[in-house]
Amino acid sequence: MKALLDQPETQARIGRAAEWFGSLQQKILSALAAVEAEARGPFFEEAVGPGQPEYKPWERKNHDGSPGGGGRMGMLRGRVFEKCGVHFSHVHGQFAPEFASQIPGADADPRFSACGISLIAHPWNPNAPTVHMNTRFVVTSKAWFGGGADLTPVLAARRVQEDADSVAFHAGMRAACLAHGRDHARYKAWCDEYFHLKHRDEPRGIGGIFYDYLSDDWEADFAFTRGVGEAFLATYLAILRNNIDKPWSEEQRFQQEVQRGRYVEFNLLWDRGTLFGLKTGGNIESILSSMPPRVRWP
Repeated sequence: MKALLDQPETQARIGRAAEWFGSLQQKILSALAAVEAEARGPFFEEAVGPGQPEYKPWERKNHDGSPGGGGRMGMLRGRVFEKCGVHFSHVHGQFAPEFASQIPGADADPRFSACGISLIAHPWNPNAPTVHMNTRFVVTSKAWFGGGADLTPVLAARRVQEDADSVAFHAGMRAACLAHGRDHARYKAWCDEYFHLKHRDEPRGIGGIFYDYLSDDWEADFAFTRGVGEAFLATYLAILRNNIDKPWSEEQRFQQEVQRGRYVEFNLLWDRGTLFGLKTGGNIESILSSMPPRVRWP
């Protein structure tokens, strides 16, 4: 029997997933650019805009020099977003032996294919929360979907579950789960556990959902993954529009930069996606674009 990666059905599924992730990247960036265009301020003096998406393709090489796929960076900077990255990738190759043991199915076949979308948005206005979302499809000798979305308000008063933004974000993620028969409570708890700064024993934000290793029913898992991406966009757009015109203070900007420092700590110390990208020869510029432009460790 052919290895999973050599089966035509697997290759067709990889193609469908990659096409979706690529289209979602463009859909999200177009929607966020529309928010840039409609915003009325107040704006930071340093802000430029309204911003427009900037795309930058990249190619990846395997260790032996053979083609290993690549991706398309998407960046948006303007008067709403100090920095926003929405990146699509579709890579393939073979895991290094020391890393293969950490990936399901790579012990039986060290080859892999991975495609997905990853987003991180850092608005200028401290009232508008930072947000992260990613969804992916990975194949080794096993195949699975993973991903999720989480919200990180930067103001201490907003980092509570009762805050209106938190309520709205969780409601959007819950609706996506329920529409596809998924256990929202489990995925919410998984998110809370994953996005926790262990070295500080504090949460990164107010959570959201996180899931991984979905492999029971490919069509159903793919439909759910698409649903997460669509629900994320609708929910975050509404949250943005409710916050981007609110006034802010220098004290709030200070709080924002301190909380951004926590974001850096998590991504460099604990984030599996960052590690996966670095260990598989991903594009350094896109991997580290999640880093906020200005941070503070008081």
